[in-house]
Amino acid sequence: MASAASTPPEELRERVRFYLLDHRTLAGKVIDIALLVLNLVFVAVFVAQTYVVDPTAEARLWTLEVSIAAVFAAEYVLRLYGARDRLAEFANPYTMVDLLSVLPTVAVLVAPVSAAILNVGFLRVLRVVRVLRFYRFTQDEEFFFGTVSAGALRAMKLLLTVLVVLFVSAGLFYSVEHRANPGVSNFGDAFYYVVVTLSTVGFGDIVPVTRAGRWVTVASILGAIILIPWQAGKIVRAWTSDDEIQVTCPQCGLTGHDPDASHCKACGHVIYQEYDSPE
Repeated sequence: MASAASTPPEELRERVRFYLLDHRTLAGKVIDIALLVLNLVFVAVFVAQTYVVDPTAEARLWTLEVSIAAVFAAEYVLRLYGARDRLAEFANPYTMVDLLSVLPTVAVLVAPVSAAILNVGFLRVLRVVRVLRFYRFTQDEEFFFGTVSAGALRAMKLLLTVLVVLFVSAGLFYSVEHRANPGVSNFGDAFYYVVVTLSTVGFGDIVPVTRAGRWVTVASILGAIILIPWQAGKIVRAWTSDDEIQVTCPQCGLTGHDPDASHCKACGHVIYQEYDSPE
């Protein structure tokens, strides 16, 4: 096999793009699994840094964060390099999330400031979007362990949406409340508050004390009642459409009718369709 130095640029770009998208070859599976594990660790580091730890553990967490951020930054550059349309790839929502997830760490490394800036302002908020990287793994039915059905993929997206809403809400609530609210000292407290609030249980043992915390709570509730039913509706519509016969009404043009329908359910026009009658 020719070395990368002797490989023509276009062929190298094709190879880079292939292995970043591949789920079947050994190399593609290794890359998928490695990115998934690193993503889990990246999110876990964010959660761990909200707890009080000794200076040694804090330094190790920071080193781990920088190392993973460097890998994801390299992945981001390689995706842009291997893309057929780099502008479209740059504007891709998944790619934008990849950039935002490493931006806080990169900003600290580039700027002459201490790592403490990670807990200040918008950089602290940006770290929450790391969990959105998991959506990249649900782009299609192909995974490193095989192919899943379209229904299973939709169910996975629904579960991921629920987890993302809870995680992002908890991360944002922690970011705006932990300095002023004695009841929110770590991510676990914020996550508990979000779960109790969004499930409408509302024990009242933790309440927002800042204006930003109240707005985060409102946004979390609105996000939950919009995003979760939207994803669930996709599953219901898919199940419904699976039971329909794709026959087009000649009168109104509606496509999709019940297997035993003789008239259009929209306009009542007579339709004719062939189906197997039960024996």
